[in-house]
Amino acid sequence: MNPSDTESPPAIFLMGPTASGKSGMAMEIARRFPVEIISVDSAQVYRHMNIGSAKPDKRIQAEIPHYLIDLINPDESYSAAQFREHALSAMRGITACGRVPLLVGGTMLYFKVLRQGLAMLPAADESLRRMLEQSAREQGWPTMHAVLNRLDPVAAERIKPNDSQRIQRALEVCYLTGKPMSEVLRQQQNSDFPYRVFNIALLPGDRSVLHERISQRFDGMLQAGLVDEVGMIRDRFQVTRDMPSMRCVGYRQVYRYLENEISLAEMRERGVFATRQLAKRQLTWLRAMNELQSFDCLDDQLTQQIIGFIQKQRIFS
Repeated sequence: MNPSDTESPPAIFLMGPTASGKSGMAMEIARRFPVEIISVDSAQVYRHMNIGSAKPDKRIQAEIPHYLIDLINPDESYSAAQFREHALSAMRGITACGRVPLLVGGTMLYFKVLRQGLAMLPAADESLRRMLEQSAREQGWPTMHAVLNRLDPVAAERIKPNDSQRIQRALEVCYLTGKPMSEVLRQQQNSDFPYRVFNIALLPGDRSVLHERISQRFDGMLQAGLVDEVGMIRDRFQVTRDMPSMRCVGYRQVYRYLENEISLAEMRERGVFATRQLAKRQLTWLRAMNELQSFDCLDDQLTQQIIGFIQKQRIFS
């Protein structure tokens, strides 16, 4: 079914950078319209990662149903493919009950995968992977990045020279397919997405105000016990720095502090900086999207504007 088909059931995507007020706005929408909320957040899928992921508390979750929260433990992994499967299942259930799915979050890759499906990448090849790791030990990952730049300059531009995991995977795809990974990724599989989507984006009219919000938000997380939260996870689940959960913004910096690699002040500084960089990447994704209804997340009339927009769309029968 074509997603633009007027007979397709509706879904609302509420997107924006971190600290733009998405969760609060989602609750305002949910209190006025028959929606149920699906989290689109790669950190909120982890149990026990509550403070650093800004997870809705139990009271809020009891008031409005939330999906795709607390799915796995911090020592487990969760893929974009799993998210797509779980999100579509939740959306079908919500629609079947006569309500509208409201997907809320800032993990932009999840939104993209949900709409477009996944590229058909080859499975990992252990012998090739060992060869690449041996080459990296001998030459270093920056040199491997230079090799990738010759084979796939588009992918190399997006990957940092010390990001061993992504460099390795991009080279692996190049060697296995004989094509640049960026080209393979463009050849998306034709995946059915039978929903009419209404894209709403919360964008800051003043980036400096968003940066201040981010600073205050991170300080609030520290005051709420983020260090203790990461310490508990570290002790209980024996997580390592390379696990996806500990690569989440905020968690990575606190983990390094608990390992005595950086001071408390440096941890706070790095945490704020990393969050601002995340917001920058999220804004880049959003500005490249089509059919996006944008609102200034700093506007005093934001709630009224978004409620008015939703009412005009005649989403609810």
